[in-house]
Amino acid sequence: MIKTINLSKNFNGTTAVDRLTLEINSGEVFGFLGPNGAGKTTTVRMLTSLIAPSAGTAEVAGFRVGEADQQIRRHVGILTEAPGLYERLSAERNLQIYARLYEVPEVDGQVERYLRLLGLWERRKDAAGTFSKGMKQKLSIARALLHEPRVLFLDEPTAGLDPEAAKLVRDFVAELRKQGRTIFLCTHNLDEAERLCDRIAVFNQKLLSVDTPSGLRRQIYGRQIVFHLADSPEPYVSAIASLNYVKKVEAIDNKLLLSLDDPERYNPDLIRQLVSAGANIQFVGELRHSLEDIYLQLVGHV
Repeated sequence: MIKTINLSKNFNGTTAVDRLTLEINSGEVFGFLGPNGAGKTTTVRMLTSLIAPSAGTAEVAGFRVGEADQQIRRHVGILTEAPGLYERLSAERNLQIYARLYEVPEVDGQVERYLRLLGLWERRKDAAGTFSKGMKQKLSIARALLHEPRVLFLDEPTAGLDPEAAKLVRDFVAELRKQGRTIFLCTHNLDEAERLCDRIAVFNQKLLSVDTPSGLRRQIYGRQIVFHLADSPEPYVSAIASLNYVKKVEAIDNKLLLSLDDPERYNPDLIRQLVSAGANIQFVGELRHSLEDIYLQLVGHV
């Protein structure tokens, strides 16, 4: 659905996006994470044909950037960080204007559908400027979806929202996911990215890594199993370290921390080995590093 090859953008000699190569599948929710100034918004603007690349190629919904820009704009929806609504006009009028720009058939019916879906129908006659930030964000989502785009670009969709409004937006994105929409999500909210995204790219001018959330964990940390013991773990370190499937062993307080590739296969043997050696195992768990830990490792801030 989205494909880029060495996509690049320079502004007055400064590189904003450096040779980005990606492939995003139809129906995928794809997270695009990076620090401020990383080039995320510039990437979205290129993929939606709002600005031209300096080099490289990109295809969106089967259309090539720079060659079929009008078709790309017809097939994508964009939610920018700033809502950009006509604040003196009603919510209904805002959507009617954009629906006509997109040449949506049955404008009034489509406007009503999305106002109802997003819980704004009762406020349809109110000026957008009287809405809370969360309501403006929902109205902006409705605007992005009026023409039923195949691809939806969301740039920080919950930035600055209170927890209740942010949850409403996340729930709606999850519903769009169920409908099979392709969603390109730029966000600083790492918990949000982990819950919503099928795959995540970590980006800072260049693509640093791309994988599923669990795949990113394995890339950086492997899989780590924690054995909680009732006694000191030190007597068992050398015996466990000698097992060929154990990559690393650490004794921390009353815990043994093991790195290995296939815990489901090897945990039973590890338990037998420890019990035979006299260890009193209280419980066993897998250490899960947060997406924040992974992100910070990749962007080089730890």
